[in-house]
Formats: sequence, structure tokens, C-alpha cells
Amino acid sequence: MTSLQTKREREKQIVAGMIRLYCRKKHHTRGALCPDCAALADYAAQRSDHCPFMETKTFCSNCKVHCYRPEMREKIREVMRFAGPWMLLYHPMMAIRHLMETKREQGREDLS
Repeated sequence: MTSLQTKREREKQIVAGMIRLYCRKKHHTRGALCPDCAALADYAAQRSDHCPFMETKTFCSNCKVHCYRPEMREKIREVMRFAGPWMLLYHPMMAIRHLMETKREQGREDLS
């Protein structure tokens, strides 16, 4: 697997983990996602698979071009706001890596 493929898969894992956590806490699901969250997870994975900027960005939140439809963008923002703090408890290594990569990306943008 190339580093680009690895990066795509890692981004998809983080987003999927956040959506699962959100769905479990907000919609009280166990195991399978509710239909709305499943649709959001599928949509987010599709966006990652087709992202032309994957080589130069870390996460969608750092991208200059937002390819999500407005209603899906709002849904993913809601998920991120809710699940972000919980990720430290449920998936600490994933959350710390995400924070470090986000800070590193922001540092690169400040230098340019």
C-alpha cells in the first residue's frame, strides 16, 4: 500500500470512528449505524476516495476546497464537534495522532 493509500485509509478510519461514536451516544445504537449515520459514513468515505488534494492536506477541515454538499458538511461538523472530545477517551491513540497531524499541518500553513 502506498503512503497516499495509507493516508486515505487512516482519514477514513478516523471519520468512521467518530461517526460510530456519535451514533452510539446520540442515537443509542449498538453495532450497526442508524441509516442517517450510515449514509454520512458512506458519503465521507466516498469523498476521501476521490479527493484530489490528499497528498498535500492532512484532513478535510484543513482543506481550502470543501467538496461536501452543504447539508452533509453541516452533519459532519456536528459529528466532529460532539465526537472529538470523546475520541480521547474511546480512541486515545487515534485522537492524539489526529491532533498532532492537524497541528503539524497548521504549522506548515503558517510558514507559507
